[in-house]
Amino acid sequence: MQDAATIQPRMANIAALVPEALRALLALGKSAKPGGLPATTAFLVHLRARQINGCSFCAEMHSRELKEAGEPDERIWTIAAWREAPYFTNAERTALALTEAVTRLSDRADPVPDDIWEQASRHYDEQALASLIIEIAAINVWNRFNVTTRQPAGTWN
Repeated sequence: MQDAATIQPRMANIAALVPEALRALLALGKSAKPGGLPATTAFLVHLRARQINGCSFCAEMHSRELKEAGEPDERIWTIAAWREAPYFTNAERTALALTEAVTRLSDRADPVPDDIWEQASRHYDEQALASLIIEIAAINVWNRFNVTTRQPAGTWN
């Protein structure tokens, strides 16, 4: 195992090597915007998926984005413990639960249980729910790129 200070990427960032993939992923992300999902919720979902997937590159980037969007430190610091932290709305908690289920599809026999789905459909109409699912899926693609190629934190800007 490498010392964290010496981690080097295995290759250049995939988005830089395959610009068509970058354009496609940016278009996918943009397609979710008109769906009515609050931007803050999307940022929280991005950060939580990145924590689960162990993507330091993205975890740092989305923590900074939340900070720049005016989110208080407490929400950023406690996203991994959102169930116990008092800083999240019920709708955000539902989005985070769905994010965890979709990000961990292979961890259980019923990957997205009915109770999580029913909660999500109570908090979000179909358009916003579609946007939420797109956000979760897109973030997981980015994670697979960056974790596989070991893109280190601090190199995204």
